[in-house]
Amino acid sequence: MALSQGWMKRYFKAFCKGFFVAVPVAVTFLDRVACVARVEGASMQPSLNPGGSQSSDVVLLNHWKVRNFEVQRGDIVSLV
Repeated sequence: MALSQGWMKRYFKAFCKGFFVAVPVAVTFLDRVACVARVEGASMQPSLNPGGSQSSDVVLLNHWKVRNFEVQRGDIVSLV
């Protein structure tokens, strides 16, 4: 019984360390570098979502280019 409690304690401690490192890194990445978004509907056809309203596309939104003002003609810009 004591052996199993020691194992669980070590597992929980390792999980907490990983969690408290991974969550801030993920939040910073999603806020500063890039995030994933879903495109639904006919507003971006035929470039995105060519199948119409039955399907949706998943895109990667690049925050880095916008923060550095590197947007060029032909780029798709998403406003949140």
